[in-house]
Amino acid sequence: MYSFQVLHVGAACAARRGVFSTPRGEVQTPAFMPVGTQGTVKGLTMDMVRATGAEMILANTYHLALRPGAEVVHRLGGLHRFSGWEGPILTDSGGFQLFSLAQMTRITEEGAVFRSHIDGAVFELTPERAIEIQELLGSDVAMVLDHVVPLPNEPDVIRDACQRTVRWAARCRDAGRRTDQAQFAIVQGGLDPELRVWCAQQLAAINFPGYAIGGLSVGETPKEMYRTLDAVCPALPANAPRYLMGVGRPEDILEAIRRGVDLFDCVMPTRNGRNALAFTDEGPVRMRNLKHAEDDRPLEAGCPCPACRHSRGYLRHLFMAGEMLGPMLLSAHNLTYYQRLVAEARAAIAEDRFIEFAEAKAIGWRNPAPE
Repeated sequence: MYSFQVLHVGAACAARRGVFSTPRGEVQTPAFMPVGTQGTVKGLTMDMVRATGAEMILANTYHLALRPGAEVVHRLGGLHRFSGWEGPILTDSGGFQLFSLAQMTRITEEGAVFRSHIDGAVFELTPERAIEIQELLGSDVAMVLDHVVPLPNEPDVIRDACQRTVRWAARCRDAGRRTDQAQFAIVQGGLDPELRVWCAQQLAAINFPGYAIGGLSVGETPKEMYRTLDAVCPALPANAPRYLMGVGRPEDILEAIRRGVDLFDCVMPTRNGRNALAFTDEGPVRMRNLKHAEDDRPLEAGCPCPACRHSRGYLRHLFMAGEMLGPMLLSAHNLTYYQRLVAEARAAIAEDRFIEFAEAKAIGWRNPAPE
């Protein structure tokens, strides 16, 4: 029902061109998943999300469990019918919220107890409950519950969270009841390469259909992230997809692809779009800048997104006038840019020119046009 096939490994690097097959369709990898935390990619209809080229999206267990409730989504036909997205959906387990909402969280071996950020109500999330919620939501890929800690941190704290992550992963696997939902495990271990490899090996022994690399982009430098990926990727099974969670700078995506990562997600393209920043091959473009006021050029020539049918002057006007269309159009552009980026990466891998492709992109990003 679920399978992953590596079609080609690039020359001179570990970049992989593959296909992840699910009951709701194939996902060409490397792939970027737009983030639809609460069952919606902010500011866009699902038709608009599809038009960007996305094949798979992400939603969040914790947020949907709080509002409207997993049981409500289930009674309304499951997350696909609820949201209107017919392709594959991955749901994050809520483990990141253990980190991001730490001031409201108490963690024990049994699980985590939150206070809702909405109304302060107590919410308990155990590995078993995390899977139960995701099975009610009906996502195609359910993430196991993991224990994320900020970096830098004490070695004992990182080791304890990593070991708990492995124990929780086994409990998640045992709790699964749906045969039409794949579980992905999550590798933790901070910036300790030996601990990361140990975690990867322990999870691989449980034999999950996919593996994520979590606990990055939480305070470490890009170089530290890359060194961690250098250690982790070779330790993961070659016949399963590798998913780098929450990492979304274009340059980080390409560096991770170079090391053998297949799947990505991040709020960066839509969050920046809502705040008038557009991603382009020539670097970021800040649409509120006065220089764009009378610029009749499109945001990026050759881009098929709806924003690029308009002039930069018009896009700036929308933001300056407070019109909601501005954030919508720039969000669509940024997601389209990310989909173009991974599509170009797939072609470059297949043609054994990924290193040259990535370096050419980096030159444009390192030398942006003056703002």
